[in-house]
Amino acid sequence: MSKVVVIGLDGAAPWLLFERWREKLPHIGALIDRGAWGRLRTIDPPITVPAWAVMFSGRDPGELGIYGFRNRRAHDYDGYAFASSGLLPGDMVWDLLGRAGKQVILLGIPPSYPPRPVHGSLVSCFLTPSTSRPYTHPASLRDEVEAAAGGGYVVDVEDFRTDDKEALLGRIREKTRKHFAVARHLLRTRPWDLFAMVEMGIDRVQHGFWRHIDPEHPGYAAGNPFEDRILDYYRAVDAEIGELLALIPADAAVFLVSDHGARALDGSFMFNDWLIRHGYLVLHDRLATPVPLTADRIDWSRTRAWGEGGYYGRLFLNVRGREPRGIVDPGDVERLLRELTAAIAEIEDPAGGLLGAEARRPQDLYREVRGVPPELMVYFGDLRWRAAGSVGHPLLHSADNDSGPDDCNHDWNGVFVLRDGENDLGGRHLEGLRLIDMARTLLARAGVEAPDNVRGRRILVPRQSEGTALPRAS
Repeated sequence: MSKVVVIGLDGAAPWLLFERWREKLPHIGALIDRGAWGRLRTIDPPITVPAWAVMFSGRDPGELGIYGFRNRRAHDYDGYAFASSGLLPGDMVWDLLGRAGKQVILLGIPPSYPPRPVHGSLVSCFLTPSTSRPYTHPASLRDEVEAAAGGGYVVDVEDFRTDDKEALLGRIREKTRKHFAVARHLLRTRPWDLFAMVEMGIDRVQHGFWRHIDPEHPGYAAGNPFEDRILDYYRAVDAEIGELLALIPADAAVFLVSDHGARALDGSFMFNDWLIRHGYLVLHDRLATPVPLTADRIDWSRTRAWGEGGYYGRLFLNVRGREPRGIVDPGDVERLLRELTAAIAEIEDPAGGLLGAEARRPQDLYREVRGVPPELMVYFGDLRWRAAGSVGHPLLHSADNDSGPDDCNHDWNGVFVLRDGENDLGGRHLEGLRLIDMARTLLARAGVEAPDNVRGRRILVPRQSEGTALPRAS
């Protein structure tokens, strides 16, 4: 029933934080040495949105009806809607705390635009289209945020998929500096029982520079001039965290977490071109150059399936009586999905071996499926390959990302670190941790009972004298 702090580092990689650079990050290292730590298994799909929403709600993506940054609005061909706070069904952790009379400070937690009322203060996330629009609760907090940031508060890093690496690093540093300055200001000036923030800079710098640090990346070259850029940024974030912790009471429970990890990106797989080659997707015209796949290019009278690209592939069926010009008989859906799943498993890599593609059904992953989910969620090479959303490529594999230069994809494990107030846990290593366990854990730490619809288990960290390194369910 102490104060609770959540410092979210979007995309922070266990390999870097716990192994490679642990001794080079003194403030994070101290949290690990005095606390408990381990890999935090993320969710399907391993994406910022919906991962943070899962963490702070205790509901899986199917229950939330959020399957990525963009989601189909209906069973039509009119495109996608960006995820927003308005899509969140039911209570988040801070709603439950607010009704219990507890004050919250929330900074940059996706998806929190447009800002919703909370019992405390909120600054919305990177999905905010512009700071010219209302992005705080209360609305009057905006001017204070701008002043604390030194003017020009930044919600995200613009154009993080770029070849201009030095300019990118400058934008990332600026965004992080302003973000933490606002965080410190709110801690100094607001009452709080829960303080939670998500910093996006880790994710952005890894997308921009991962090939320069990871020997497993096909583009890695030892001794390259950018080899220290991600480490330098991690150090800068570590210093910001140190200043933040100086404002936190010693008896507060401090969680340092990430929503997913990062891994080398081998390239992009041309999902829609593969569907064309196998006769599932038909276009009106043959394409001479790659273009975005849009509804007007598709011959719906002959198309059974199409794909949406991104960190993973989403496959949709054109079902008769459901889609406007559907042709797949509803009675044939199950057979077609089995056929596609088997064909996807046989996708080859550039050398002719199996790529390791896997198709998963949302109904097999989630307790409930809301909104308009994909029929199949497709992972290529265990996330070594992105799914291209464009079409018209001469080859099925490319070392490039069709949405701009990109060095890494997301990975299945994020990080979990807990400083348990003034209790010295001795750097206890935990196993079996899951992102969906966090909501129930945070509520318990704040002294609020979790409703039955909050999934997961409460993570109990044993004291040193208890002689076990495993978290226990409660």
